[in-house]
Amino acid sequence: MSQESHGRVPPVVVMGVSGSGKSTVGALLAERLGVPFVDGDALHPATNVAKMAAGIPLTDDDRWPWLDAVGERLAHSPVVVACSALRRAYRDRLRAAAPGARFVLLDGTRELLAERMHERTASQPDHFMPLALLDSQLATLELPGPDEHVLVYDIAAPPLAIADAAAQELETA
Repeated sequence: MSQESHGRVPPVVVMGVSGSGKSTVGALLAERLGVPFVDGDALHPATNVAKMAAGIPLTDDDRWPWLDAVGERLAHSPVVVACSALRRAYRDRLRAAAPGARFVLLDGTRELLAERMHERTASQPDHFMPLALLDSQLATLELPGPDEHVLVYDIAAPPLAIADAAAQELETA
């Protein structure tokens, strides 16, 4: 994508539960769109990271300040941000901060998600998100309704194929 077309690139949230590939696909998508990538995990307050590392699920009260930080970053479009955005209320909060934001959901089976999280733990033992929180995230996930116009991709596909397909859809939308 050329520099002149950046004005047409909306802020993008690559969303899903832990292990879905948000950071990987988000970075690839940002590269294809020619915009910055931000890993939403880097915007969590230290207290949130400590809770998750201890296997304690976050509450909505924990998430609101984090979502506000993500929304602030999205408001400075164009950007691709990896952010779980598991509930409709969270996505609505992000949309309030960045009304033109588009969402890309990475969806997959619990088995594949668990396998990926196990592999990540083996390669990044100090990663703060333990496998123990996967079920909590899956229980929190509210699949987007048709009125949300979310692009949905199966995580069984290669990350590069997902990023290419999402970039094409976002560029033609």
